[in-house]
Amino acid sequence: MITVASVGDLILDEPDPASFLAPSAHLLRAADVTIGHVEVPHSTTTVQQSTDVPAPPADPAALTALAEAGFDIVTLAGNHIYDAGDTGVADTVAHARRAGLATAGAGADLDEARTPAVVERGGLRVGVLSYNCVGPRESWATSRKAGCAYVHVLTHYELDHASPGGPPKIYTFADPDSLAGLQADVARLRERADVVLVGLHKGVGHSPAAVAMYESPVARAAIDAGADAVFGHHAHIMRGIETYRGRPIFHGLGNFVTVTRALTPDATSRSSAELTRWAHRRKELYGFAPDPDMPAYPFHPESRNTAIAVCRFDGEGLVQAGFEPCWIDDRGRPVPCGDTEEGRRVTDYIEHITRAAGLNGRFVRDDGRVLIELNTERAS
Repeated sequence: MITVASVGDLILDEPDPASFLAPSAHLLRAADVTIGHVEVPHSTTTVQQSTDVPAPPADPAALTALAEAGFDIVTLAGNHIYDAGDTGVADTVAHARRAGLATAGAGADLDEARTPAVVERGGLRVGVLSYNCVGPRESWATSRKAGCAYVHVLTHYELDHASPGGPPKIYTFADPDSLAGLQADVARLRERADVVLVGLHKGVGHSPAAVAMYESPVARAAIDAGADAVFGHHAHIMRGIETYRGRPIFHGLGNFVTVTRALTPDATSRSSAELTRWAHRRKELYGFAPDPDMPAYPFHPESRNTAIAVCRFDGEGLVQAGFEPCWIDDRGRPVPCGDTEEGRRVTDYIEHITRAAGLNGRFVRDDGRVLIELNTERAS
């Protein structure tokens, strides 16, 4: 029997990164395989490639802090991985591997980006694939360009009532060829791994109960092709949990350690016009302003509810899935809270957003841990 732990977004862009991981390190190290999503490049380059508000590269040494805290695999397919261009991608992969972390989801070209990370624990081979579903296109790898693996998601707006200029209905769906590529990757990995896991960078930012139309179909397609679990990230806030064919889909594991001042405008010339506009636009779009007492945590107040996903496997497949509730404290550190009043409050929150999104996840509280009812007979 092996245990796999997975968390959401990781941004370690403050001094002493190990201190932010310290409260949770005992749980991360206790798992046989621990996975996290590295959200920004880790490089010393000064290149800024993105046309959006770019994420500045973080210190490569922070990746060593991840490894020392218990992480084994990092997924890299996300909307910021190409913000520092080819150099940022290459440096992130190289520094991660030098720190002892296996990587998935980004590389010097599309073939490398689609290559899974594979580790062996307890006689079982665990494989991880990683895909970016949210763009921007410039982040995508090609046969001759560095970047990330991706699923191309299309958006269609339709006015379904007689009020020109009124709010449209929004349809989102994966390009069939792109989705078929993901499924082919999963099927190939299934042939050589005992455990197959897929990370999807997806969803509507800062919106806990909104699961866009494309999200369940893409996650289910991964499971149909052979994945044992799907771990979502990107929205910077927890999102609900679904089960499909006896396997868990964590639609968004939210923030884990996400400490950065890159999204906090200040009164100096260091704040770009794009950053200042984004701060105003964020409030218009998502209805929140970050807590001014937490300048290194520029995220939705509700995003302090988070969790560590935990799945257990034996030689025949998935045995158990669940999560450890955590609360992000005033220093920006995720703190496991188990069977405490705070832990129960976090679990209530995750249960609420699961119901509000219309998802079928059902939870059993078990001595501080939370188990997911999988309704399995072991899925084939």
